[in-house]
Amino acid sequence: MRTQTKITSSAAEALIYPLLLLLVCWAIWLLEHTSGGSDFIQWGIRPRQWSSWKGVFFMPLLHDPSDVKHILNNSLPTYLLLAAIIYYYREIALKVFLISWFGTGLIVWWIAQDNGAYHIGMSGVIYAFFGFLFISGFFRRVKALQGISLAIIFVYGSMIWGIFPTEPSISWEGHFGGFIVGVSLAIAFRKHGPVNPKYQYELEKELGIEPPDLEGMWRRNQEELAHRQYLEQLYREQEAMHGPHPPIQIIYHVNPARKPPEEEGTPPDDTGK
Repeated sequence: MRTQTKITSSAAEALIYPLLLLLVCWAIWLLEHTSGGSDFIQWGIRPRQWSSWKGVFFMPLLHDPSDVKHILNNSLPTYLLLAAIIYYYREIALKVFLISWFGTGLIVWWIAQDNGAYHIGMSGVIYAFFGFLFISGFFRRVKALQGISLAIIFVYGSMIWGIFPTEPSISWEGHFGGFIVGVSLAIAFRKHGPVNPKYQYELEKELGIEPPDLEGMWRRNQEELAHRQYLEQLYREQEAMHGPHPPIQIIYHVNPARKPPEEEGTPPDDTGK
């Protein structure tokens, strides 16, 4: 009952929390869109400007108010990747989320060039989620996580090219920083997360219980059966060549003319005469 409750709780949280995050992003975007957005953009990150430290907190929540495609393109991967992290990594999901959020912002603030533009958007955090799930799926060797990793490659495989400078209007530094953060988290938390169910023989081995050697018993039985069949075949071949063998008889010969020594009245000498 506890296991079922935990699974149900994880599934509910995986559905609700990403949705709440997207509702906040869309609410801010609508407010930006209706008000012109000039004041909100300044809450993003301007690299290596101390006055722009607040962007480390608010950058993922802000999107281009003049282009709805910006927030639309970020919504679906944000929901799917964050839901997968919460469901499969419930114990460390909050750590992964916070480190991805702030770590990506700090890298952007540090390595990006200050050309007067502000870096905004959730894409850097998306790349952190992508890198974490992709690498962790192969570290854990869990079929479900490996399936998610392959699905991520298939659906968002082209994302990898976003870590390189391709278009001036795209913050490749955010993508690069996010991906580095995600891979680092996967390595740091490689011993956390779901594991494959153990078979009975693995549990018995851990408990020091020696299981019966069923394979060895089966092999011995097969060897005995093969030896018996070989002997039977050899007997049939000998019978075909020489005919059936007569049964073995033991015959005892008794000399009735000789009486026992006690009946003759004379003890036998050493020579037997």
